[in-house]
Amino acid sequence: MRSLLVLLILLTGACHAGHTASVVLRGTTFSVEIADDDAERARGLMYRDSMPADHGMLFLFEREEPQAFWMKNTKIPLDILYFDADWTLVAQSLNTPPCTLGDRCPPYPSIYPAKYVLELNAGTAAKLGVTLGDRLEYKP
Repeated sequence: MRSLLVLLILLTGACHAGHTASVVLRGTTFSVEIADDDAERARGLMYRDSMPADHGMLFLFEREEPQAFWMKNTKIPLDILYFDADWTLVAQSLNTPPCTLGDRCPPYPSIYPAKYVLELNAGTAAKLGVTLGDRLEYKP
């Protein structure tokens, strides 16, 4: 009985650590990893050599406020899309290059307050014709 309880606890933790959802942007569905705590948001997509074209990472914040991302230890170029509390695109950093400068990597700020940030492979936003004001549909 005790081993069953330990197994359930471990499975619950594992599910939370790598939970996923779907988002739809301009009619295209992406499977996204969710980063909704400080550790997950800090790690982001660091150290990954690639990401499937139909995948991304969605960062969820508690408050809508100006956000800034950097590419420290990130190996793949990304499109960083900033959305407000209504899931409306308010800022973007397209074709953001990888950075190997450690703590000297430059920040990429949202300019306008954002509550959600979507990272996709670089070039995806241009391919879809993404523009400011586009809406993101979140499917937990």
